Amino acid sequence: MRAAFPDFRLGKVLATSFTGTLSERHGNAVERIPTPHRLIDWLAVNGLAVDSCTTAQLGLARELRESIHAAATAAAIQNALPASAVQVINDCSAQGRAAAILTPEGKRRWRLSSASCVEDALSVIAADAISIIAGERDGKLALCASPTCQAAFFDTSQSRTRKWCDMNTCGNRQKKARFNANQCKDPRPVE
Repeated sequence: MRAAFPDFRLGKVLATSFTGTLSERHGNAVERIPTPHRLIDWLAVNGLAVDSCTTAQLGLARELRESIHAAATAAAIQNALPASAVQVINDCSAQGRAAAILTPEGKRRWRLSSASCVEDALSVIAADAISIIAGERDGKLALCASPTCQAAFFDTSQSRTRKWCDMNTCGNRQKKARFNANQCKDPRPVE
């Protein structure tokens, strides 16, 4: 029987979805890629399928994830980018040999150099992070308003005023807490 793992929190932006594989960083942290096989699953869901992953490759993936999170957080609050995070992102971007492929349906797909090359997949994620942190895409980096989450996310809403990394998790949790607090303040008699 396979161990149950927390669901992936998938977004539309590859790099920030990848940082979401560790959530609730300022609360009870939830690791969504605790094993090499779970990283394989996440990569497959995101169009970067690989056949195998070593413990060392999982370590590299986590190092990239934390570097993207650190750099995106700094960019969101307009601080200087951490040099060590920039180095990891650049190194991962340069290591891979992935190629963008146009499908007959007019979609982009990634071709990795081999079915076991996690580094190729990580280079695609690193390149995506570079494009959003460098401000090359339409949107803005922001931090989740949840005090236990504070995940960096890429806001592409028209007004660029999104507050939550994910409305279905952090947003609903905050709405529920506000509702419950208001219920305690204004108890109505039950008839």
